[in-house]
Amino acid sequence: MNGPSLAAAFCVGAALIVTTPAQPRPEGPFRPRAAAPLVEPAPQAIADGEELFRTSDRCLACHKGVTSSDGLDVSIGFDWRASMMANSARDPYWQAAVRREVIDHPDAADAIEDKCSSCHMPMARASALADGRSGSVFDHLPVGADPEGEAAMAADGVGCALCHQITPTGLGTESSFSAGFEIATETPPEGRTVYGPFEPDTGGVGIMHSATGFRPTEGTHVQSSELCATCHTLFTHAIQPDGSEGAEFAEQAPYLEWQASSFEGDQSCQDCHMPEVAEDVPVTAVLGRSRPNVSRHVFRGGNFFMLRMLNRYRAELGVVALPQEMALAVERTERHLKEETATVSVANARLDGGVLELEVDVRNLAGHKFPTAYPSRRAWLHVTIEDAAGAVVFESGAFSPDGSIAGNDHDEDPRRFEPHYRVITRPDQVQVYEAVMVDGSGQVTTGLMSAERWTKDNRLLPAGFDRGRADPRVRVIGPAAADADFSAGGDRIRYSVDVGSRRGPFTARVALRFQPIAYRWAQNLAGYDAFETERFVRYYESMASVSAISVAETSVVVR
Repeated sequence: MNGPSLAAAFCVGAALIVTTPAQPRPEGPFRPRAAAPLVEPAPQAIADGEELFRTSDRCLACHKGVTSSDGLDVSIGFDWRASMMANSARDPYWQAAVRREVIDHPDAADAIEDKCSSCHMPMARASALADGRSGSVFDHLPVGADPEGEAAMAADGVGCALCHQITPTGLGTESSFSAGFEIATETPPEGRTVYGPFEPDTGGVGIMHSATGFRPTEGTHVQSSELCATCHTLFTHAIQPDGSEGAEFAEQAPYLEWQASSFEGDQSCQDCHMPEVAEDVPVTAVLGRSRPNVSRHVFRGGNFFMLRMLNRYRAELGVVALPQEMALAVERTERHLKEETATVSVANARLDGGVLELEVDVRNLAGHKFPTAYPSRRAWLHVTIEDAAGAVVFESGAFSPDGSIAGNDHDEDPRRFEPHYRVITRPDQVQVYEAVMVDGSGQVTTGLMSAERWTKDNRLLPAGFDRGRADPRVRVIGPAAADADFSAGGDRIRYSVDVGSRRGPFTARVALRFQPIAYRWAQNLAGYDAFETERFVRYYESMASVSAISVAETSVVVR
């Protein structure tokens, strides 16, 4: 199939991601850090789908066995395979959510699967597009022990050969979002181009070409936030009752949040999520020479809960990474959340006429909103006050073993949600930092293909967040927009508690808790009679008690 007909045939659900060099390509804002030009060879024959990629096992054959001087394994391959990137297609919540959308909107099933496969099964989807088909999800599930062909590419999730084949063309532009990255389909005699941050060794070029058919080329765009933005800036369109397409909805946009912060131009996505090894190490144990600033492929994020779930149900989900590798990934994720995500502190704590008052400061240390990305994520304040005898006088935001938050309106009733507060005086008031979606009739929903707009978004803003220059699609929504204490870098909220005749001194304990998949987002799947939805609800209910952690804590004694 030639390039123009391919482009005309497939732009279903998400942007076209395989291109031929004959098509005009707009220049994007990305500028390589190094002066070395990226030279493309003359185009050759268009590759069919299965010629475009190699699964990660071919890469791991060489990109393993690398350790730092203290004995830590920093191998690219083993770091990656225990990450959410490697397990994006195995994610049982994602599978259940796609099944829910297909059940809700059966006439749009093909477009939904194409859209959802574009970032969770990108190699299989790109392969399908190259062969004149749209992307599929359930044709490749469940992940088997020895998948072949496109099923193997699907199981590989966000694989090595996907990210490292993305060209620099158009990165950072609107057209690159929602999986609008470009992968050239031509295969020159020297082999398909894969980009990396270093100028390759001559010996390494030969080995890689022999093992995979790829030709390594220096391309510093792989270190840019704009590369990450292609999938982590995702827009959807609600499906109306008559089947028509609704307005654009920013399902997730951490890149746009980052652009409006003080982190832009100073720290990239990779700086935090792919921390560099602190010493020179090779990227491969086979004839590799030591390199400075090698980025670890841990892709640390916030979804410790899904990593735990993948490890516990590894046999059912086809997880390849070893149990100890997954356990290490969980530990690494939780440590990152606790050390580099947020802080809480207490100011102006006082007791006046039987009323205990304190102000809680929450600071966001991340380069985007917290929580960010997929809207099932939430953070909240858990505040307890104890009297001199240790008895609880007041508690707001207690976490329940079933994954719910005591007093949270959304957990109690799917039609409601907890408002943003400036002052909390009662136990049934909880400061929850979250994004809440509504459909066209204004009803709260957890269905992405029903979502028309946000009705609440008080997720903590990153430092330096400039509301004036921020993209309107990541603006603050609801009462938080008028809260002078909700500003760039965090929030200040006052607690005013009547302690009556209880005797002090009083101890106030404050914790900022985080949950990647909120109770309602799981429970709203319970009504769907399908394997994927029923399985996830079963998983969730078996693990709900460990679905949230405290990322920051403090306490103060008030006399």
